[in-house]
Amino acid sequence: MESQDQYVGYLIVGIKKSGNAYSNQDLQILEIIADEVAIAVQNTLRFEEIAQFNITLQKRIEDATARLQKTNEKLVALDEAKDEFISMASHQLRTPLTSIKGYLSMLQEGDAGELNEQQHNFVDQAFLSSQRMVYLIADLLNVSRLKTGKFVIEAKPTYLPDVVEGEIKQLAETAKARDLEMVFNKPTDFPMMNLDETKIRQVIMNFADNAVYYTPNGGKITIQLKADENNVIYSVTDTGIGVPKSEQHKLFTKFYRAGNARKARPDGTGLGLFMAKKVVVAQGGAIIFKTQEGKGSTFGFSFPRAKLELKDVLKPSTQ
Repeated sequence: MESQDQYVGYLIVGIKKSGNAYSNQDLQILEIIADEVAIAVQNTLRFEEIAQFNITLQKRIEDATARLQKTNEKLVALDEAKDEFISMASHQLRTPLTSIKGYLSMLQEGDAGELNEQQHNFVDQAFLSSQRMVYLIADLLNVSRLKTGKFVIEAKPTYLPDVVEGEIKQLAETAKARDLEMVFNKPTDFPMMNLDETKIRQVIMNFADNAVYYTPNGGKITIQLKADENNVIYSVTDTGIGVPKSEQHKLFTKFYRAGNARKARPDGTGLGLFMAKKVVVAQGGAIIFKTQEGKGSTFGFSFPRAKLELKDVLKPSTQ
C-alpha cells in the first residue's frame, strides 16, 4: 500500500476461491483498494499525532502560563514596593526641602544681611535648583497618586499672568548665563480662571525650564499668554533641538525621553511632560505641541473660558 509515493504497509491476498488466476481487472481493483486503505491508515496516524501534539502543547501552555503568572505576581509586588518607596521617600524629602527653600528665600530678601552680586547669583541658583527638586518630588507623588486613584484637582481662583511671571523670573539668570533671549510680554487684561494653581504652576515651569535647557546658547525663547473669545492659551516657543519625528508620538508617555534630549540633559526623568498632560487634561484643557528636529519646539496648553472663567472674582491688581 502506498500513499503519495510512500509505503505505509502491505496488502496480502490469498488464492481466489475459484482457483482462477487474478485478472488485470482484479489487480486494478486491488490497487485502488490498497491506495484507499493506505490513505485511511495515514490519516489515522496523523490524527493520533495531532491529538498527541495537542496534549503536549496544552501542557506546555499551562506550564508557561503558570510561570508567567508567578512572574507577573512578582512584578506587581515589586511595582507596589517601588510606589510605596517613592511615596515615602518623596514625603520625607519635602520637609527638609521646604526648609532649605525658606532659608534661601530669606537670603534673597536680605534678611541675613546684604549680598553682593555674586553671592546673590549663587543663592538664586540654589533656590532654583531646590525648586526643581520640589517639582520633581511633586511629579513622583502625583504619579503614585494616579495609580492609587488619589490624584485630585484642587481648583481655586488663579490669575495666570502673575503665575507665569513668577515662574519665568526664576529662570532669568539661567537664561542669561546661557546667552538666551527670553521674551515674555505680560498681558494686562486677562480673565481669572478656576484652576489648580499649584499643579498648573508646575506645568508652566516645566515647559519654560525645558526650553532653557534644550535651546543652544544664543537661541531665543518666546513665552506667550493670551486670551481670545473662547480660550486662554499659554505657549513656550524655542529655537532648540526639537524632537525627532519618529519619537514624537511617545513624548508624553511616562518616563520616556527622546534620544537627543537624553544626550543634552542626562539627568532628566521623563515625568515632566507626562504629568503636564495629566494635569492639563484633568482640568478640561488641551496640550499644545509642535516641533521640528533641529529647529525648535512649541509646548503649551489651552483652557476653555466658558467652563473655567470666574467672571465675578476680582483680579489681584484691582483688589
